[in-house]
Amino acid sequence: MLERARALQPKLVMYRRHLHMHPELGMQEFATSQYVSDQLHGLGVEHQRGVARTGIVATLGNGNGPTIALRADMDALPIQEAADVAYKSRNPGVMHACGHDAHTAILLGVAELLARENLNGTLRLLFQPSEEAGTVEMSGGHAMVEEGALDGVERVWGLHVGSGEQAGLVSVGEGAITAAADRFTASIIGMGGHGAFPHRSLDPIWLTSNVLPAVYGIIPRRIDPTRMAVITVGSIHAGTVGNVIPPQVDFTGTIRSFEEDTRALLHKSLEEAFSIARTLGGEYTLDHPYGYPATVNAPEAARFIRSVATDLLGAPHVATALPVMAGEDFAYMARKAPAGFIGLGAAIGDKPRPHHHPDFDIDESVLSTGAAVLAETARRYLNGDQAAAGG
Repeated sequence: MLERARALQPKLVMYRRHLHMHPELGMQEFATSQYVSDQLHGLGVEHQRGVARTGIVATLGNGNGPTIALRADMDALPIQEAADVAYKSRNPGVMHACGHDAHTAILLGVAELLARENLNGTLRLLFQPSEEAGTVEMSGGHAMVEEGALDGVERVWGLHVGSGEQAGLVSVGEGAITAAADRFTASIIGMGGHGAFPHRSLDPIWLTSNVLPAVYGIIPRRIDPTRMAVITVGSIHAGTVGNVIPPQVDFTGTIRSFEEDTRALLHKSLEEAFSIARTLGGEYTLDHPYGYPATVNAPEAARFIRSVATDLLGAPHVATALPVMAGEDFAYMARKAPAGFIGLGAAIGDKPRPHHHPDFDIDESVLSTGAAVLAETARRYLNGDQAAAGG
C-alpha cells in the first residue's frame, strides 16, 4: 500500500496545490466540493453531495460487513497568505493555513487506492466542511453527525498534519487528544467621565484591574494541579483618549480543558471572577457558551491504526501523541463512534511555519504517507485483519 501511495504522490501534490490556490471559508466550500466531486466521479466512486451544506460522503465496499469511516476537513481561514510559493492562494484574504487542503488531498488519495479493492463492508469517506468555525452552530463535524453521516459506523479515523513535527512521523495517542475549546466574551461596566475627576466616575479599568487577577488565579488555585486547563484573555478594548474614563471594558478569550467536570468548574469560576466588578459597584456581562468538546481516542481504534502505521513505516516513524490544547470538531464524530485521530508530521526544515499563520506550509512528501496509513487501516479492518493489526 505504501508503494502504491508513493506512486500517487504527483497526483496528491496536484490535488493539494489546486485546493491551496482556491481556499474557501467554512460553509462556503462550494468550488472545493465541486472539485472533490469531480475527482471522485473520475474514479467511479459513488458519493453524495450537499451533506452538512457543502460536505460530501463517498462510499466504497460491497456493503456485506461492518461500516467504518475516514474523515478530512476542507475549509480554510480568513488569513492573507505571505509565503512566496507558486501555489499561493488566489483568493485574497483567505488561506489554507492549517493543512485542510492536505487532508482533503490525502482522502482523495485513499479513494483512488481503494476504489478497486474488494472491501468486505462499507467505507465512508467524509469530506467535511467548516471545522475552523469553533461553534457548535457552524461546526461541519457536528452537522455531519446530525445529518446521519456516521449512522451505523463502528469505527472512524482521521488525521491532522503538523507543521512543527518531523515530516513523516505518525503520532497516535489514547484518550483525550485535543481539548474542549470554549470561547467567552465579556464587558465590565462602570461609569465614564473626565480623567481629572475619577471620583465622579466608576472607572471600569480599575474594576478590570481587580477582575483580571481573579481570572488568572482560576487555573492555579481552583483547578486540581493534575488536570490540564487553560484560560486566556485574548483581547481587551477600552477608551479612546488618555483624559477620558471610558464607560466599559470589553474582553474576548478562550477556555480549554479535557475533562467535563474541569470544564464546568472553569465556566463557574470565570463567572465568579467577573462578579467582582459587581462587588465593587460596577456591573458585568459574560457570555461563555460551550464550543467543541474534547476529542477522545478509543483505545481499540488508536491501537489499530498505530499497528498499521508501524507495519507500513517502521517503529521509529511512529510516536505516542500527547494531548494538545487545540480544539477539533472531529470530537463530535468521536462521540458517535469509537475513533482514532492521529498526527502526521509535516515540518519543512527548521524554519517555523506555525498553523494559522500567513507563512504556514507543509512538506508535501507526507501526503502519500497519510494516504497509505488511512487506506491500509480501512482495508485491514474491513477485510477482517483486526487481530493482525492489533484490533
